[in-house]
Amino acid sequence: MIDHFSTLPRVHINFLPTPVVELKRLAAVLGGPRILMKRDDLTGLALGGNKTRKLEFLLGEALGQTCDTVITGGAMQSNHCRQTAAAAAAVGLECHLALGGEPPALPEGNLLLDYLFGATVHWCGDQKKGERIPEIADALRSTGRRPYVIPFGGSNATGALGFVAAVAELKEQLSARSSNVDYLVIPSSSGGTHAGIAVGVDMFDLAWNVIGIGIDRGAPGEPPYETELATLANQVAERLGMAAHYTAAAFQMRYDYFGKGYGVVGDAEREAIRLVGTCEGILLDPVYTARAMGGLIDMIRRKDIASSDTVLFWHTGGIPALFEHAGELMIT
Repeated sequence: MIDHFSTLPRVHINFLPTPVVELKRLAAVLGGPRILMKRDDLTGLALGGNKTRKLEFLLGEALGQTCDTVITGGAMQSNHCRQTAAAAAAVGLECHLALGGEPPALPEGNLLLDYLFGATVHWCGDQKKGERIPEIADALRSTGRRPYVIPFGGSNATGALGFVAAVAELKEQLSARSSNVDYLVIPSSSGGTHAGIAVGVDMFDLAWNVIGIGIDRGAPGEPPYETELATLANQVAERLGMAAHYTAAAFQMRYDYFGKGYGVVGDAEREAIRLVGTCEGILLDPVYTARAMGGLIDMIRRKDIASSDTVLFWHTGGIPALFEHAGELMIT
């Protein structure tokens, strides 16, 4: 890993390695496989989350280019935006966020933290994926600022490097405990986590079956998400000097668990949050990890994953969003 990453611009803002824990009580309740969890909700910065792995490389590049400002965007309760705001504060960069929606009467959850970390918020109405970022960047340049643009979810080749490095970290952890995994289950949305893991699995010659649970992608009429993943993985592999070539067929996605849409908490999310909470004392977020865990629970019950297998669930964080969804979570 040192040979591949030591020469890349990087800032160290995570508490790594994040733990790998075994969910024995949850596995017993489900009568299913051995379940491990990679705790990227414990990365340390801004109440944790997987996006800080990407931000180590993204902000390293921003500082290397002598930028003084970062810009990114997302939904009002974006975990990525919250972590970007905190990371920018930690390294001394100004932060601008293009957030979907209109300003609420009282900021809660991730939005409250955005403000506490000193971010400037630009409200963008129906545009929830950073569509106004180029406009904001141009306005900042006109005032003499030097902005660095971070795409939606931090999901470009630079950001995805963080998850190639994360695979190396996990490989060492599993080796130290003489464990292996048959399946690795992750929430998959903007693609950087999934693509980076796929490249890492190949780079380190691992026999892990990676399954992405679609959070908000793959609806009829959309461009094939797997094609986007392959394009991004090829860009990452090229950055690392790998000869690998990815096609859409290399990526396994499950689109069965959209429920009523992005950010809408349904029965599957509520059950996943309560089961993991009551069995393990671990919180899931209502948008990403609860939906992905709901998918894993369903796959176990359907015997898509055998009881003799070992599955690792990648907890990507997002806990502050729980408080925004309190009313939906308390339905009995």
